[in-house]
Amino acid sequence: MNDHRADSFLNMIRRSRRGRLKIYLGYAAGVGKTYQMLQEAHRLLKDGIDLVAGIVETHGRAETGALLSGLPQVPMKTLVYRGIDIREMDVDAVISRRPAVVLVDELAHTNAPGSRNAKRYQDVEEILSAGIHVISTLNVQHLESLYNTVERATSVKVRERLPDHILSEADQIVNVDITTEDLRGRLKEGKIYSKDRVDTALSKFFVTTNLEQLRELTLRELAAHIDSRRREPFSESLPSSPDQVMVCLSSRSPNSEALLRYASRLAGRLNRNWYALYVQTPRENPTVIDSETQRILTDTLTLAQELGAMVFTYKGDDIVKTILRFAREYRVGHIVTGCPGKKVPFLKRLRGEVSMMERLVTEGRGMTVVVLDTRNLPEPENSDDQHTLSQKSKRHGQSRDVHGFVTAGALFWDSEVDKDEALRQLNELCVKKGVHDRDAALAALYDREREGGTFVGEEVILPHARIPGLRKAVVAVGVGKNGIYDKSSGRRVSLIFLLLSPVEPPESHIAMLALIGKMAGDDRFRKSLLHADNPWKAAQMIGEWEKITT
Repeated sequence: MNDHRADSFLNMIRRSRRGRLKIYLGYAAGVGKTYQMLQEAHRLLKDGIDLVAGIVETHGRAETGALLSGLPQVPMKTLVYRGIDIREMDVDAVISRRPAVVLVDELAHTNAPGSRNAKRYQDVEEILSAGIHVISTLNVQHLESLYNTVERATSVKVRERLPDHILSEADQIVNVDITTEDLRGRLKEGKIYSKDRVDTALSKFFVTTNLEQLRELTLRELAAHIDSRRREPFSESLPSSPDQVMVCLSSRSPNSEALLRYASRLAGRLNRNWYALYVQTPRENPTVIDSETQRILTDTLTLAQELGAMVFTYKGDDIVKTILRFAREYRVGHIVTGCPGKKVPFLKRLRGEVSMMERLVTEGRGMTVVVLDTRNLPEPENSDDQHTLSQKSKRHGQSRDVHGFVTAGALFWDSEVDKDEALRQLNELCVKKGVHDRDAALAALYDREREGGTFVGEEVILPHARIPGLRKAVVAVGVGKNGIYDKSSGRRVSLIFLLLSPVEPPESHIAMLALIGKMAGDDRFRKSLLHADNPWKAAQMIGEWEKITT
């Protein structure tokens, strides 16, 4: 590998006080991700960096094993599952050892049952939180949003997946690339799998067409990542036109997962925020729908959060009016929805009835409505319209000045607290920071919450409102050690972020929602907040996060 790659990460290590993540990204097993990672490890050791191998998978490859043998390693721990000994990385041992850098191979790996974390990337997040830098490896097909795309391209269902934000938040990404001919040649020579597996691999996953499509996906993903970093949405001025993305969810959608992955890719191509909206009609009240439907809906909303969406639930009798009201309030330019169900019967059409999709297109003037057949979902392409919006994003990002906010403080509750009571107490903190009319602010919060809740992950809610006369956004946080109970949804969460922002400009509220949503969705930050010793420490952590991010 080129020396400047190691030098670049070396300089980053020396400048940083927090853990940094570097990922070697490839399109298939055998392209050389682990090999290049180990080469860099030797270079860092030579430069005096305290480095250890937390876990490196050699898969019996002699060249890889030779490189690993010269590196210090943290002993792995053994777990017994169904009578079988399984070796996994010992996260506690790594953190106790406190090296400057640790190697953690195969980021998307699923840990053995009984491990502290279900996935290896969660282990990595803990290590990063401890201030230890991590170098890891990943194949592109393990990204959650690419699941349907990869399945269509290769007819392979990838079972081990990780959220896209893990890759997008990496401090460095190195593309490890060789031609498909060279990769198949390495496979035939027995350098990737044992000889008894070669013929099967060549005729199935490692066929040329599969590899070429995966290679293209990797290059596109890397290009999108570079472009996103170049035009970071928090680096420029506010958007002057609606260009956010939203996806409409239903409790009975035949393939909500595919719909969400498409919307995630589209938002990524446009480099915009995106929202997932579920409209709860009276007939879909949690007390009315059956348990199976409720489970499917919960899984869908959880996946939306994992893919990076801010999830909203609104209540309304008229689904189309509710969708469009949301879209106008949150400056949505693209509405993504699944293919409609039953067509409107001919006789009803004669009486003037039309489908929901027709109403969305007709009444949603100025918005792009994308109706997808989720049974054969295409990958979003960089069409001319998307290119135009992409160029617009470069000029109209979101302002750092607008993102500044006042931290009102934090509250801890040792016993379970009702959400409405939590709102009242947090509102009192905000009043002391410039929200002069406590009753008006509280009424605005209650009015917004009656429409539906805003969730960031399974354990965080984000009540918010725009307040006339407020000059700067105010944020307060509540930590419920034994839960914050929301009667309307029947959910119990651990954290509540309360956001009050100015009425003007309207874009500032959207910018603040994105920022606070990012804060609440930061796994490392959230875990640290839940383990804070006191409210003062929690408020200090929020202020520090805001300074680092903005």
